[in-house]
Amino acid sequence: MTKKQRWTADRIPDQTGRVFVVTGANSGLGLATARALARRGGQVILAVRDEAKGRRALARITAEHPDARLEVRRLDLADLDSVRAFAERLHTDRARLDVLVNNAGVMAPPRSSSAQGHELQFACNHLGHFALTGLLLGLLARGDDPRVVTVSSLNHRQGRLHFDDLSGERTYAPMAFYNQSKFANAVFGWELHRRLTAAGSPVRSVLAHPGFTATNLQRSAPVGMVRLLFGHVLAPLAQRPEQGALPQLYAATAPDMAGGAFIGPDGPAELRGGPTRVRLSRAAADTKTGRRLWAVSEELTDVRFALPPAS
Repeated sequence: MTKKQRWTADRIPDQTGRVFVVTGANSGLGLATARALARRGGQVILAVRDEAKGRRALARITAEHPDARLEVRRLDLADLDSVRAFAERLHTDRARLDVLVNNAGVMAPPRSSSAQGHELQFACNHLGHFALTGLLLGLLARGDDPRVVTVSSLNHRQGRLHFDDLSGERTYAPMAFYNQSKFANAVFGWELHRRLTAAGSPVRSVLAHPGFTATNLQRSAPVGMVRLLFGHVLAPLAQRPEQGALPQLYAATAPDMAGGAFIGPDGPAELRGGPTRVRLSRAAADTKTGRRLWAVSEELTDVRFALPPAS
């Protein structure tokens, strides 16, 4: 896609009748994504940890688009019991789901643990989304042009999986474990694509990253240096969430979207710009790494996908 043909949210096709789940939809990229989908007629479930913030986000969108079809539901991705409760409720009152946008995340906190005892960033950014996707796969398989969009980061290229210390009990560095979680997103999205393809599933797995975007993720990062650098010093260089959300919106709605694609900004160093297909790191596409992360994720979440391993 050339710069002269840059894709914008105005080019999102009509989404009337389609059902979306967007995690972390109360602010930043998630809010921008939910707003754009609702504006084009999509029915959007705002999956949020804090329901009060979710209701405020809903009010902001409906103030701009009174006919928007929105719903707030609680989902704490760092708590697998919450993930299961969310999925069970969706199965109870929905016949299908068309698009799941795995958007929510936390960045560079001091070492802490999830409800099930996993390192918080790995738990929220990866394990929660892995479990949610597996638990909703049946609904997605009945969807209209169904997709799973997993939001990774440029940082996935600096990440690796510390399989011998995923919890960071021996050695923990906030940004290194953030990079691990974003690398896990990329590995999961690609391995999911491989398995969906091998199974002949109608569901497509697509990856996206927002470049450098000003969101609460950086401004609220608990670690002082991260907050200072990304939330203040570099903030003037960051694009707005409405721009940063374009890759995941394109991944979720473009009619010609291919499974396994990785969508990011087309500008210098992929920091900003319109959505285009970008390079997934070779390490993230490694078959052995994908299989190993999948097996570990199934063990840690106790969620098994109804998909055979890809050859």
